[in-house]
Amino acid sequence: MIVKLRERDPHYPDLTPDQPYLVLGIEADDFRILNDQGRPYLYPSELFMFVDPREPADWVSEIGEDNERYAYPPPLNTCGFFEDYFDGKPEAIATFWRVMNRRLSTAA
Repeated sequence: MIVKLRERDPHYPDLTPDQPYLVLGIEADDFRILNDQGRPYLYPSELFMFVDPREPADWVSEIGEDNERYAYPPPLNTCGFFEDYFDGKPEAIATFWRVMNRRLSTAA
């Protein structure tokens, strides 16, 4: 899934309009993307328009109690994965970049 920012938003200075972003996952309907600083942050999905709406076939998708959607590739779909990543745990960082390198190499 590839998206573009609809328009510049002062609340999100780390995103560039018309820049294509690969969606890494969906969490409570928000998109996790690599921002312009290369950080995998969550952003409201309504900020974006689809360039390519196709989701990877291997994503694990779930619906939460409030009908919100969650979807990630299996290695990133564990409880607390991104907390470990942002806490600097080497295993989580290595797993994240291994998965992302694969995704980015096939995104074009």
